[in-house]
Amino acid sequence: MKRAVYLMRVQPIRRRISIAACAAVLLAGCTTSQPTLHGDPAHPAAQRWLRTELYFGIGPADDADAAAHERRWRDFLDREVTPRFPDGLSVYDVYGQWRSQGHSEIERLHSKELLILHADTAQHAAEIEAIRAAWKRETGDQSVLRVSQPAEVSF
Repeated sequence: MKRAVYLMRVQPIRRRISIAACAAVLLAGCTTSQPTLHGDPAHPAAQRWLRTELYFGIGPADDADAAAHERRWRDFLDREVTPRFPDGLSVYDVYGQWRSQGHSEIERLHSKELLILHADTAQHAAEIEAIRAAWKRETGDQSVLRVSQPAEVSF
């Protein structure tokens, strides 16, 4: 009798384990390291993708002329960025601060974060560097922070 009770308790557990194992195998087939593009010829699936963030200081955080800085940013975006990445991008308002080496005062800036998802190609890398150089040339800023990391992309 003890054996029958033991089997009745173990069989439901084994059944749950085998159902969970089957589900794991099925779900594993759904993941991929390549972008899932569903036949979009403009975005070939064989390419590796990057998520690139660029950070632009557009003016002092406490500046009364924020509207002029915003207009300058929009003009720059339309002239330098959008033609290079016409398929899309995202822009976020951010606040940035830092202390220059050798100075005790903290600099605070109203800033923009530009997020671009793009194929990892030499052409796109060159376009991003051209955007950074154009902003530095136009504003006199010393830097435009760039952060790039691999991205799994699906359209």
